[in-house]
Amino acid sequence: MTRPSSISQFDVYWVNLDPTIGREIKKTRPGIVVSPVVMNDALDTVIIVPLTSTIIDWPFRLSIKLHDKISSAACDQLRCVSKQRLGKKIASLNPSQKKQLNNVLNDIFAI
Repeated sequence: MTRPSSISQFDVYWVNLDPTIGREIKKTRPGIVVSPVVMNDALDTVIIVPLTSTIIDWPFRLSIKLHDKISSAACDQLRCVSKQRLGKKIASLNPSQKKQLNNVLNDIFAI
């Protein structure tokens, strides 16, 4: 996969998640970059939330519509991946989607 030059928070890319172990989400699928730009610029890794077509009504999953298709943001499968795993940029989340995703992540990591 080709490495994008500039990666923004809340951009959606194709991400190759293989190989995996156990119950980790696998295959090449869309992933939302949730790491901030300052990290993305400084490191060779990004933090992503993978998207899946399996829609499950769980508090740590968020339904997101991209290009007229409903996907589920699997916040329970948050991963740090090499930028080498990133492929083509698909989209960017809109402000409402960004807020909803931030709320789910805040609920997961609330101390």
